[in-house]
Amino acid sequence: MTPTRQASVRLTQFAHGGGCACKIPPGELEDVVAGLGAPPPEGAGPLLVGLATGDDAAVVALPGQDLAMVCTADFFTPVVDDPYDWGRIAAANALSDVYAMGGRPVLAVNLLAWPRDRLPFELAREVLRGGQDIATEAGCHIGGGHSVDDPEPKYGMAVTGLADPARLLRNDAGRAGLPLSLTKPLGLGVLNNRHKATGERFGQAIATMTALNRDASAAALAAGATCATDVTGFGLLGHLHKLARASGVTAVVDTAAVPYLDGAREAVRDGYVSGGTRRNLDWVAPCTDFGGADTDTRLLLADAQTSGGLLVAGEVPGAAVVGELVPRGDHSIVLR
Repeated sequence: MTPTRQASVRLTQFAHGGGCACKIPPGELEDVVAGLGAPPPEGAGPLLVGLATGDDAAVVALPGQDLAMVCTADFFTPVVDDPYDWGRIAAANALSDVYAMGGRPVLAVNLLAWPRDRLPFELAREVLRGGQDIATEAGCHIGGGHSVDDPEPKYGMAVTGLADPARLLRNDAGRAGLPLSLTKPLGLGVLNNRHKATGERFGQAIATMTALNRDASAAALAAGATCATDVTGFGLLGHLHKLARASGVTAVVDTAAVPYLDGAREAVRDGYVSGGTRRNLDWVAPCTDFGGADTDTRLLLADAQTSGGLLVAGEVPGAAVVGELVPRGDHSIVLR
């Protein structure tokens, strides 16, 4: 494909939103899945992680083996205009759910929705090539996939991984006294929203979104961590609320210690805040003591990330320590 043809199409203009900001709001989603679940099928291994705590992936023990299978799926509309970069970002984001559970991805299948009468298939091929390159970097097979004709382009993967059932990273295993480590800076959502509105390209955001969480997951396990989640569409505050609620603790965040991408604060100041970020903030507001945090800081902490980092209960070498878990108080999150 020629650079001219690729540059002439802005993929983000074919979608109503972008990336993980397109997620159904967390409160609405919890209402939808409330009460769902079924008894385990006869002969199946025990379900170690399911719907109960809204964790990053499902985990089932494999009968007769000291292994667990980790299963997840993730897909979304274009978050950047370049199709190859979008494919890489979407693949890294889908694989992240396995890393967030302490697993390693072994097999993925592509999920592709494409407006075949509006966008050329050469662009779809570039999207798939980007996903393939990230899967190869992760040591994960791609075994085909599924495609549909859709008015909006969407891409992602269903991923299967393996983990040690005795060494999972779960969002309900946090305990008071542990520090909170964040392995990637925040600000991806507002920079992506600025890109969608203006066409400006933010290389630092693309580099962050395409970086695998593989090494961060391995470092967390090596440090003895048992509790983690990845920071994606519900923002740092949304995912931290779920972790604190599931673990029965309160999370205290040192707002001055949270790292941000260059340009993130300027993007908030200039109004490039997605509806998904504002819904995240509305959802956590009743259970958060915001202290003296200003509006821009609150929005950045709730910013809907795409392919963000891991948030680990424990100290991870090289990661920013952004707070700690304390005994449960009146709020699930306290900002200081």
